[in-house]
Amino acid sequence: MNILFALGHPAHYHLFKNTSSALKMKGHNVHYVITQKDILEDLLKSNKENYSVLAEREVRGNLFNKFLKILKSTRSLIKIARKKDATILIGCLSQIAYAGKILRIPSIFVGEDDFSYTWLQGIITYPFVTKILAPKPTNVGPFDYKRISYDGYQKLSYLHSNYFKSNRTLNTTKKKQILIRLVNLSAYHDVTARGLNNHLLVEFIQIFKEIANIYISAERKLPEMFEEYRINIDPNKMHEFLLNSDLFIGDSQSMAVEASLLGVPNIRINNFASKISVLNEIEFKYKLTKSLEPEDAYKITEISKEILLSKDIYNIHLHLRDIMLVDKIDVTAFMVWFIENYPESVKIMKENPDYQLRFK
Repeated sequence: MNILFALGHPAHYHLFKNTSSALKMKGHNVHYVITQKDILEDLLKSNKENYSVLAEREVRGNLFNKFLKILKSTRSLIKIARKKDATILIGCLSQIAYAGKILRIPSIFVGEDDFSYTWLQGIITYPFVTKILAPKPTNVGPFDYKRISYDGYQKLSYLHSNYFKSNRTLNTTKKKQILIRLVNLSAYHDVTARGLNNHLLVEFIQIFKEIANIYISAERKLPEMFEEYRINIDPNKMHEFLLNSDLFIGDSQSMAVEASLLGVPNIRINNFASKISVLNEIEFKYKLTKSLEPEDAYKITEISKEILLSKDIYNIHLHLRDIMLVDKIDVTAFMVWFIENYPESVKIMKENPDYQLRFK
């Protein structure tokens, strides 16, 4: 098979990297196509991946500019797919749906965002995509007939214990480690989004800088006062750094899930709190994350103190994480099987969804 993976976020590379490696080991040809975002291209370069850029990094623009970007990048994708003689398009970009229709090849959209808050992307993507691969909690609205659901989360494809082998390093200092993540919130579904603001960040740092080493990972431009806290790290080492943190806070959905799957206590602040099914399951069923609306962000100090002063918090979170893992499949193994056996895999999953349990 000639497989094209379409990525629009650093987390998308992590999502597919193990699946891609396994497919290449089995003799399939793999090529990445990307729209630039944060450290995505750096990750591909550092891992010596074959890739093509569909669209350059975009400063936050209006919906019309985003529409033009989709048109241009779809045209680029069609050219690349023809050149690579692609047999299947897989990924997290809307462009695969249009290119697949035009080229008459299957497109599989891999997502875990609910239709209720990514409705714009859903409306312009789902009618044209062949199938939607999504975790069980995810609601894809009126396009459920296209969905193949699985018992897992996207980020288990790289943070499952079968793949992520790092261990937490013993902290020999008296200070705790806090990682803060600030994102742009500039995707289609982020048009009205709000997250962790600079005023709150100043207060938080003033309160905790004496008892913790504070590090900031930021997509957006930081005021000069925060630059001393900006983390400078190999992108491939970020998950190890996160693992060794005593607390993660931020307005990033992706890293909140990652922290949860690593057993790291975390607090997410944005106006998507309690609106995302995957994160709701992680928060309310498995007790692995905490979400706050921006107007409730003042509570972050109290919650953070409670976490940092608890002697057993890390072991508690590891235990909760292990409970979650028992319920979930090896997402990478499942995706390798699903892609390699497509379209027969669709028929199998429709007739017997429990077939996926063999990938536990």
